[in-house]
Amino acid sequence: MTVIVVIPARYASIRYPGKPLVELRGAGGEAKSLIRRSWDAAMSVSGVDRVVVATDDDRIKDHAEAFGAEVVMTSEDCQNGTERCAEAFDALGGEFDIVVNLQGDAPLTPAWFIEDLVAGLRADPVAEVATPVLRTEGAALNGLLEDRRAGRVGGTTAVFGANHNALYFSKEVIPFTGKTYAYQDDTPVFHHVGVYAYRPSALAAYPYWPAGPLEQLEGLEQLRFLERGAHVLCVEVDAKGRQFWELNNPEDVPRIEGMLQQMGHS
Repeated sequence: MTVIVVIPARYASIRYPGKPLVELRGAGGEAKSLIRRSWDAAMSVSGVDRVVVATDDDRIKDHAEAFGAEVVMTSEDCQNGTERCAEAFDALGGEFDIVVNLQGDAPLTPAWFIEDLVAGLRADPVAEVATPVLRTEGAALNGLLEDRRAGRVGGTTAVFGANHNALYFSKEVIPFTGKTYAYQDDTPVFHHVGVYAYRPSALAAYPYWPAGPLEQLEGLEQLRFLERGAHVLCVEVDAKGRQFWELNNPEDVPRIEGMLQQMGHS
């Protein structure tokens, strides 16, 4: 089964305008843009046949092409990354069996997250979409709770059934747990990793479905699939000691830079 990775990137983010071009310093002090680091992450994944950046902004296009990325221009009407992936996939001729959406704000995504995600979708013929979830340790859960107390969206959490079918995704921390966890304790809260693998039929249908009330309330694109009854598979991944965080707010920049430096990323 052929696999394409699409990295949707837009300049006009409501929470953080210009986010794809924000520079992040790694080990040794080298600065690379967020979109460059996301591209590097995608290029490190095995079993991928093609990687493209999908954007509607010439500044991102010019910057990405300057470091060697393939770019597909999409319209300004795309409401989220899934719609942008659908448009890019259609523009490329739709000749791949699995489409991976690696959102451009997740440069710390390990290659094996995506590899496990694709393997999970291949192994489940009923699943229309697959997305990774990561069991949080106490430190990560405390970070999510701290962000919510401060009025920030620090990440998305997921709950799923015994068959790993997604039940719900939220920017609140779910499920509720009143217990206090030590730094390295496993918790019952799963951090949703903002990566998706779609079957082409599900991706093609998505832009024609109107956004439902849950998607509009939470601002989470994957809820459109759940509201339409689509089978969304949650694939549990193993961090293998790696830290993971998405760049959602300006306050996340020093946190991600610290992780890059700790992991030795240039």
